[in-house]
Amino acid sequence: MKKVRIEDAAGLVLAHDLTKIIPGEFKGPAFKKGYVIKKEDVEILKDMGKYHIYVLELNKGDIHENEAAERIARAIAGDNIYFSGPSEGKIELKAKKRGIVKINVEGLNKINEIDDIVVATIHTNTLVGEGQNLAATRIIPLVIKDEKIKKVEELGREYYNNIITVKALKPLRIGVVVVGTEVYEGRIKDKFLPVMEEKIKRYGCSLIGTKYSPDDTKLIENKIKSLIEKGADIVLTCGGMSVDADDVTPQAIRNAADRVVSYGIPAIPGNMLMLAYRGKIAIFGIPGSAIYVKNTSLDLLLPRVLAGETLTRKDMISYGHGGLCPGCKVCVFPDCPFGK
Repeated sequence: MKKVRIEDAAGLVLAHDLTKIIPGEFKGPAFKKGYVIKKEDVEILKDMGKYHIYVLELNKGDIHENEAAERIARAIAGDNIYFSGPSEGKIELKAKKRGIVKINVEGLNKINEIDDIVVATIHTNTLVGEGQNLAATRIIPLVIKDEKIKKVEELGREYYNNIITVKALKPLRIGVVVVGTEVYEGRIKDKFLPVMEEKIKRYGCSLIGTKYSPDDTKLIENKIKSLIEKGADIVLTCGGMSVDADDVTPQAIRNAADRVVSYGIPAIPGNMLMLAYRGKIAIFGIPGSAIYVKNTSLDLLLPRVLAGETLTRKDMISYGHGGLCPGCKVCVFPDCPFGK
């Protein structure tokens, strides 16, 4: 530390907290240790009776915490990310758009292995809103050696500056097929379509058509294909997904698709969900639980498809760890453990 006149302190780093006291109203740090003094602070400090202060002396190769945090943030941020701060040495990374946050966990761990570096994030594959906080970064001490920050920057380049990124949701066109002879014949009221309409609206998409089908494999297949021909980017096929003798939807999806990713997912509710593709068109088979539970396995997968991901069986298997919905009395999904 060294003592300097307050007039000479602009641009220097405060070595300790400076307390401000307003009798009966306030007592606390007006300027905190590590703060970089600005020209406009000089008169305020004089009003506090501070005409000399102690400042940190940075040695060659030392980086102040604010600069360090900024460089770390730039090294790890990918698409659709912006920064706020630094504030007390911390920078927050936020989402520019609504979408799915992707965290390269391997790269993140390598960065956090560097002494005195801290990068903390939310879970990968979380659906996030515009402006939502995704990560924060800082260093442990007030100053750090430049070589450590350069290691972070090297790792950032190694992972194409995509340690943290947001894949924006696309406003895709969705078609719905509601399956069930009892619904088709008008014996019971359809409960699927209102639920699907709400989801489609929630995710910023458009419903381009709805088809009703009895439990007939060929008819279901044809209705899926007709919606694709109409321009659907995704088809949600609702009902007929159990092992009952009358439930033939899985076979109809197999017939309509080029490839099946999986019939079944280790996530509850919605474990009997099916995902297949016809070309680039995703075809979902949605079990009845979606009628009664607001968020199911469909809400784990659909946003990722809307963000442009082509999902694999490995993606679906990965939901086994965290795939049990805790059934909270007040649902706060996606800000909860389900699917994390």
